[in-house]
Amino acid sequence: MKQLILPSIIAKSQSELDAKLRRFQGAVKTLHLDIVDGRFAPNKSLEFSFTLQKKFQYQTHLMVKDPEKWIQKQINNSSINLFIPHFEAIDYPSRYLLWMKQLKKKTAVAILPETTVGHLQEHLPHLNYVLILTVHPGFYGSQYLPSELQKIKLIKKVNPNVKVIVDGGMNLTTIKEAAKAGADLFVTGSYLNNYQPKKAMAELLRAIKNPNRSRAAGYSIS
Repeated sequence: MKQLILPSIIAKSQSELDAKLRRFQGAVKTLHLDIVDGRFAPNKSLEFSFTLQKKFQYQTHLMVKDPEKWIQKQINNSSINLFIPHFEAIDYPSRYLLWMKQLKKKTAVAILPETTVGHLQEHLPHLNYVLILTVHPGFYGSQYLPSELQKIKLIKKVNPNVKVIVDGGMNLTTIKEAAKAGADLFVTGSYLNNYQPKKAMAELLRAIKNPNRSRAAGYSIS
């Protein structure tokens, strides 16, 4: 699997969602939807009966208190190709992972900065994806936590086949750090919101393909 950059989407209304989806038409094929219920994290996003454009595929990062209930409602949505609930919000992880496999879905969880790889270790052999948050969840522009990248090596030591998603604070500098640490997918929100999406995506892709080169001119670090 090649390394991919996924724009994150936070929206509080259908009109805001539609506007953000239009921005990325022709720039990417897959978008990362941040679902926030205001209880798991101090914000709300996509907490309404939204409609998704068929021009994209979507993965959903579920920052919600009852992720299984949310997944059950959306399980037949063919536009959503990956559900990423928070490990901390799942009462019975083994049962959840078995449920996903029975549904023939890829298995994935996200972990908060406070959650160690040790907490997740027994479940790693059964996971296809792990999302590492390099910020505290809920908002664009939260403080970047570079020490979280150390988790990538620990995760891949247990399961070399798992794909690691890094989410939070990604720009032309930090995305190189994540690439060097072994990340497979990179979620970015604030950086892409500040620039024309196609050009910004091209710069970020060049950064992860050549993480040792100096930053190209044209975009400032945000």
